[in-house]
Amino acid sequence: MTYKVIGLMSGSSLDGLDIAFVHFHEQRGQWDFEIREATCYPYESSWQKRLQEAAALGAREYVQLHADYGHYLGRSVNRFIEEKGIHLQVDMVASHGHTVFHSPAQGFTSQVGDGAALAAETGLAVISDLRNLDVALGGQGAPIVPRGEALLFGGYDLLLNLGGIANLTYHNGNGYIAFDVCAANRVLNMLAAIAGHPYDDKGQLAASGQPDQALLDELAALPYYRQVYPKSLDNGFGISTVFPLVNGAALSIEDKLRTYTEHIAVEIAGAVRSLLSAAADEKKELRMLITGGGALNDFLIDRINAHLEPLSVKTEVPSQEIVQYKEAVIMGLLGVLRWREEHTTFATVTGARRDSIGGVIWLGQGE
Repeated sequence: MTYKVIGLMSGSSLDGLDIAFVHFHEQRGQWDFEIREATCYPYESSWQKRLQEAAALGAREYVQLHADYGHYLGRSVNRFIEEKGIHLQVDMVASHGHTVFHSPAQGFTSQVGDGAALAAETGLAVISDLRNLDVALGGQGAPIVPRGEALLFGGYDLLLNLGGIANLTYHNGNGYIAFDVCAANRVLNMLAAIAGHPYDDKGQLAASGQPDQALLDELAALPYYRQVYPKSLDNGFGISTVFPLVNGAALSIEDKLRTYTEHIAVEIAGAVRSLLSAAADEKKELRMLITGGGALNDFLIDRINAHLEPLSVKTEVPSQEIVQYKEAVIMGLLGVLRWREEHTTFATVTGARRDSIGGVIWLGQGE
């Protein structure tokens, strides 16, 4: 069976909307995929500002943003279909939306981007609200990607996504464990912006700085790192907790970037070490796939490799297409699984009471 799906992903780094048109092939429970077209539409400054400030809106304005952003997503899909010449080829759209609030301990998560508005704009079947049921069942609702990783990237022991937040998935032979490790690109990009850059290209600014041990110690003492999984992070952790701590240090921008890059690498290695310490196969060489925008940060990858070397973990950065669009691809697959009424989550990952079939279906066409 082949499904032709557009997956949409907007990450916490706010760099833009990732769109991937993917053909998913399923045969006797085995899945593979082909990215037919993909692009990232950078956010105009007005949209970046609206999304960045969404958490401070009143109720009426927040609902308005939810509707407006849903229509924006629909117009973006229509633009993508037009530019790529894929009219009448798309079976469905699966949209992650843009996370504004994520508070599983209080029983809620909220992604703006109304699926009904998206369906109305495109006339296509749309699957949205992929996290909500898991949270309602007592889970973290995050990371959301492990079910897709298991089906599409099952040959890896570890999968690391370096987005606005770094998250890690581990397959220990019996099942999957996954959790958010630390804030990543969101903080690095905010620091680079102070120096007049949208991001630290290949980590060159960080590479020219020096790490500050006192700041590293302060960061390592943040309570989140002592929590056991299942656990997940809200965007506010990077924006409101980590960034002020790093930016408030009496250091050059280069030294701040160098120190925070080191912190990311240290926390990732620490997370891997904690996972392997209980694994029966901890002595064998393990394979780790690294994706997300941070995979293009050469200096960050070098520092991660340096800290992982004693753990016998071999990292792999795949093609740039998979690096950039893996999460959009997986959103597409989660939409297909929802359409097929198959599980989209692992309760072992999120801590929910059971695996669940997450997502709301909106039918864009009438009879």
